[in-house]
Parts: sequence; C-alpha cells; structure tokens
Amino acid sequence: MVEIHPVTSRRELHRFIQFPNRLFKNAPTYIPPLVSDEVKLLTDKNPSREYCDFQMYLAYRDHKVVGRVAAIINRRCNERWEKKAVRFGWMDFIDDYEVFTTLMDAVVDFGHQHGMDEIEGPFGFTDMDKECWVIEGFNARQNISTLYNPEYYIKFVERYGMEQKCQWAQYKLPANQPVPAKVARINGLILEKYNLKLLKFKHRKEVYPYARKFFHTLNDAFKDLYDFVPLTEKEIDVYVKEYFPFINLDFTTFVVDKDDNLVAFGLSVPDLTRAYQKANGHLFPFGWIHILRALKKFDTIDGLLNGVHPDWQKRGVHSIYYAAMSENAIKHNVHTAYTNPQIIGNEAVKIWSTQYEATPLMKRAVFGKKI
Repeated sequence: MVEIHPVTSRRELHRFIQFPNRLFKNAPTYIPPLVSDEVKLLTDKNPSREYCDFQMYLAYRDHKVVGRVAAIINRRCNERWEKKAVRFGWMDFIDDYEVFTTLMDAVVDFGHQHGMDEIEGPFGFTDMDKECWVIEGFNARQNISTLYNPEYYIKFVERYGMEQKCQWAQYKLPANQPVPAKVARINGLILEKYNLKLLKFKHRKEVYPYARKFFHTLNDAFKDLYDFVPLTEKEIDVYVKEYFPFINLDFTTFVVDKDDNLVAFGLSVPDLTRAYQKANGHLFPFGWIHILRALKKFDTIDGLLNGVHPDWQKRGVHSIYYAAMSENAIKHNVHTAYTNPQIIGNEAVKIWSTQYEATPLMKRAVFGKKI
C-alpha cells in the first residue's frame, strides 16, 4: 500500500530533496543538484512563491520513501495564458505505477481544491527552473540545468492519459568549428547595416551594467514561448546575484544597438557535469573544490541561455553571437558544446541544423490533460 503525505517539516524537506539522489545513485548520467540550491527554490527564499500556490508530497511504502512530487499553481501563468492549470514538478518515483498514480492523484486533488481543470508538467515555478522530461535519448549526456528521467516515466505518464503539449530538442556541437566564411561575411554586413555592436568583456565590472538589461531582454525574447511568464523584478534581483558572479566573460556574448540597448544575448558556462556528480549535492567539505576546478579548466561548454529581442528577430542577429562563441571556443581550446533544451522550430534550432555540424542529442516534452 502506498501512502501520501504532504511535506510539512524541515526533516521531510530534506527527504524530499535527497530522494532522487538515492533513486539514481547508479545512473551514470544523473547529476545531483546542490542541496543549498534546492532549499532556496523550495522554501520562502524563492520570490516566485509570492504568486504560486505550492505543496510538496512524499509517497511512502512500508515507511520508506518511494516517490516525491510538487504541486504548483502559477497564478501569473494561468492569468497570462487564460488557463486553470496545476503543474507537477520535482517528480521522481520508483518503477511502480501505483506509486506514480498516487503522486499524480495528489497533484490533481490539489488542483481541484484550487479550482483547476487541467494538469501539466513537469514544470518548475518559472522557466528558469528545470522542466520537460526526456522522450528520446534517455542515455544521452545531461547538464546541470536539465531534468533526468528514466524511460519508465514516459510509459507511466502516457498510461495515465496525458499527452505531449510541447517538445524541446538538445544538440551536441563541435564548439571549435571555424565560422563559415559566408556566415562571417553576412554577420559583418548585419552589424554594419543595423549599427549594432558585439560587446567583449575584459573585466567583470564591465558586464554588470548589462545584467538587468539581460533579463529584461530575455523576458521580451521568450514572451511567446510555451507557458512563459516574464520574470518579476524580485526574481531578476535573485538571478543577477546567482548568475553574474560566476559567468565566464569570454562566453558571455551580448549584442547592443546604437543606444546601448541589449538586442541579443548568448550565455554559455563551463561543463560542470562531473564536478556536480563528485560534489553529490554538497558544496562542503570538498564539493566547492571540484566546481571551482571545473570553472577554471574545461574543454566543454553548456549553452545556457540565448535569445533575440522580438524587434530584431528574423534579421540574422542570432548568428552573430553563435559565431562569437565559436571564435572564443577556438581561442580557449574548447572542443564541444551542448545546448540547453530549445523548443522545436525556433530560430536557434534552425541555425544549428542548417549552418553548423550539430548532432541531435535528445528530445524532451511536457505533458498535460484535463482533470
């Protein structure tokens, strides 16, 4: 028999966070998130909680944790997209359909209690959180900003009657491939024609004036993506503090117009996969050493965020920051890049498949149904 219990104590929160680390301890591509980061997301320290109804659940069998899930109602998302949806996130479970249905039913019940009429996920509070499960490429390399899931997750969610609502793709690219001469020439013409400038940063203090501009442009660039809700000023404050002290300046590519408005961005980070696996969720006593080493010495990067302001889309501007990243990869002997999930059909996916030697890595999806 499976019993479901809401998480109400610090001890239960710790069990909630640690459960997937036990479940996937022998999975070579699973990456344990930092416990400190999870605590920030799952407690009142997260500014997104101001507009989200939220409850975590643990599933037990014989007094042992066998699954977890978070029920989230993002009121801003529902208002913007005119829906009444409850999200499921942070969902992990043993290979047992009864456990899965018990968890999912708890989310449905939470949704009904708040007047919702559909369920969807996996999602976090915002699009900056991990979302979407792998549907193809289950054994492919993960990165620290993506969700891991075994294949039985998909079998269960489909058996539960949920359908795919949106698909994402990830790619592996040779980061140090030379920029095609034709692309370089066109990029130069675009910069000249529109009076744009590609910024290059030598000191960290030079990038901070663009930090908030970065997130405001991100809000504009992503506004039409599936279920996206613009970040609030409080959320931006948090992300500026979390991201910008650690970004690699050579892989931070910003394009500005004549008035110094940020019109396009590409942000990549050193590969931290092995470092996070060695840290096993903890910065101390030695986790920080593995991460610091990985930030200083690396030959692989993850494409974290990239986008173009709507006023500048379909003008080829995105090609400028991809080319700049390729040039920097050659400079720093970085040979491989992995992309973050991108909604299939957008401009980023098109340029990778047409102008660069990109290898499909995996596909992901979110699922939903009426309740």
